Order: sequence, then structure tokens, then C-alpha cells
Amino acid sequence: MGIMGDILDVTADGGRGGVIVSAISRKANLSHYAVLDKCEKLVEAGLVESVKNDRNRVFLITEKGLQFFQEFKRFQGLVESMNLRY
Repeated sequence: MGIMGDILDVTADGGRGGVIVSAISRKANLSHYAVLDKCEKLVEAGLVESVKNDRNRVFLITEKGLQFFQEFKRFQGLVESMNLRY
């Protein structure tokens, strides 16, 4: 869940322009292939969209993804306030 949260965070920061795989990889500290695998799962869940532009594949967070990410951040805050590990 933490990795998915990191990817959603990066794609949310990317805004309407989206984010390429290498940027997600750098910011989430994951390999290129790990990012692709996780992004495919997020696409299947409807939380992220994949779009091909001229040269790159770009990932954009969906409205559903934004809602999920906001709830996830609330959950993280609650867990941290209780000193729990997840």
C-alpha cells in the first residue's frame, strides 16, 4: 500500500500533464519495471490513466484516484497518530 501511495502522490503532483515512468521511478525510489507493474495495477483499478504522447507513456491520476489518495493519507495520519506500523 505504501508503494501505491507513493505512486499516487507523484501522479497527483504531476497534475494534468501527467508523469512519465522515469519521474515516478526517481521520486518513489523504485525500479522502472516495478513502477510499470504497479501502475498497471492502478490503471486496472481505475485510479490512474495511461496515455501515450509523442515519445513517452504518461500516467495521470483519475478523480477516483484522488479520492482514494485523500482517504489513504487520512488513514496514514490515523495510523501514525496511534504509533502503529502498517
